[in-house]
Amino acid sequence: EAYNNLGNALQDSGQLNQAVAAYLQAVSLKPNYAEPHNNLGNALFKKDEFDEAIAAYRRAISISPNDAEIHWNLARSLLLTGQFAEGWKEYEWRLRLKSRKLDRDFPQRKWNGEDLPEQTLLIYTEGGFGDALHFIRLVPAVSASAKKVVVECQPELLRLLGEVPGVDEWVARGEALPPFDCRVSLLSLRRIMDIRLESIPNSVPYLKAPREEVEYWRERTPRDGIKNIGLCWSGSRDELKERTRTLSIFSPLAKVRGLRFFSLQKGPEAAQPPPEGMQLVDWAKDLNDFADTAALVENLDLVISVDTSIAHLAGAMARPVWVLIPNQRDFRWLLDRPDSPWYSTMRLFRQRARGDWDSVIARIVDELSDWVKNRR
Repeated sequence: EAYNNLGNALQDSGQLNQAVAAYLQAVSLKPNYAEPHNNLGNALFKKDEFDEAIAAYRRAISISPNDAEIHWNLARSLLLTGQFAEGWKEYEWRLRLKSRKLDRDFPQRKWNGEDLPEQTLLIYTEGGFGDALHFIRLVPAVSASAKKVVVECQPELLRLLGEVPGVDEWVARGEALPPFDCRVSLLSLRRIMDIRLESIPNSVPYLKAPREEVEYWRERTPRDGIKNIGLCWSGSRDELKERTRTLSIFSPLAKVRGLRFFSLQKGPEAAQPPPEGMQLVDWAKDLNDFADTAALVENLDLVISVDTSIAHLAGAMARPVWVLIPNQRDFRWLLDRPDSPWYSTMRLFRQRARGDWDSVIARIVDELSDWVKNRR
């Protein structure tokens, strides 16, 4: 236990090699001790030694087969390395994580892909806005399985998602649900559909802004030869600290001539003042939901965003979007790729070392300069 605790302290302080050595000492003294095997996997994951991390998680599971946290860690590693078939199955353990409380307390049985010719299926979103925007694309493919399909989503998404085909009734989260027979989380559809890396349903756009809203924003958006760029600089504070940034890191973008920036930021971070020299149009107070934001995005030439819902929105609309990806990776972006198999109009700008956003922004500045020249 002391070596395991030492490994945790070393890992928390970023001393990953020393942490690995401490965990190995712990498991050598007590081979059937699942916790240091799991922690070893976490340290190896951070070291980008994914095969070794997966092996450590498998050893931990062999000792403690019902530990949801270990299965969750294994799922992240499998999905990040493109091993979707097993990864989606392991990902179902997220619903048993006490720390996340993602499962819904419905008495109706969970749907597992069987035909429901006379029954109503409830599909509910789970997690944040980004997950809903990313995977709502899966609903039309399963809608024929049930007589009636009801989708529950966050109120802020209702107007935008309401045009997705195959849905008989939409309900805002928090409102009363109609009667239904079976239920399934939107994120569980990936396992049910057996999505593989080579068969990702990546046809875009699958989301469109309301036409009248697009026209409204078109009239407000200048068309004077200057390129209009949407900026979103802060993501959720609920998960990775690396996803939350300040507008100031984008200050070098102000040096690129021929650009006008539009704030797509919502929440407390939207109040941050623009860096010196940056022309930033802020209409955030008029963006009441994602349908409004989508209409503005439709009128922009490019979106630059951190890893958050705005990136998924632009990708789902087939708008050009550049995304800043932290070194502590989310599985959906896979490894090392400059593109995304989920969104054909998306480019990924990856952080090469944890905490180093300066080099990421420098690459974006260089690319922006070329992008402006090529679009005159």
